[in-house]
Amino acid sequence: MNNSLSTTGACAGLIGFLCTVGAGAADAHASPTSAAQAVVRAGTQPSQEGLAEFFTGRVRVDPVWAASDEINSSGALVTFEPGARSAWHTHPRGQRLIVMSGVGLTQQWGNPVQVIRPGDVVSCPPGVKHWHGAAATTAMTHLAVTGNQDGRNVNWMEKVSDEQYNAR
Repeated sequence: MNNSLSTTGACAGLIGFLCTVGAGAADAHASPTSAAQAVVRAGTQPSQEGLAEFFTGRVRVDPVWAASDEINSSGALVTFEPGARSAWHTHPRGQRLIVMSGVGLTQQWGNPVQVIRPGDVVSCPPGVKHWHGAAATTAMTHLAVTGNQDGRNVNWMEKVSDEQYNAR
């Protein structure tokens, strides 16, 4: 069986299970004063270009949700064109990257570059210096789920040099 199809099926099944379990749990604890769920319509939040001071190459950031009092993390779909990558950075509360499409690369400071593909999840613990982006010839999109601390979710550092990027 195609690995990405089996990953997609497994993810869909897990999401369905979690929604069912979560719905039952929410019903058991619901009260008349509970907040209502909200739907943010796709396409209602404008895309943003990745700033040249933080990225090399063309990068598009599509916000998915902002951090709130209820959930202190933000989410964004980030698309890196071939060869585009982030600067070295850290996250005060950590980050999870879920590769949605394409082929990407990531590196933790002092470790070798790793190839990442659809369905892969990259866990970046708080304070760990790293970068991520697309492979040289293939675009990559990931869903970034990033914890927030005092209104911040990233600490940018220096750009990744071509020498660092090509040493793989």
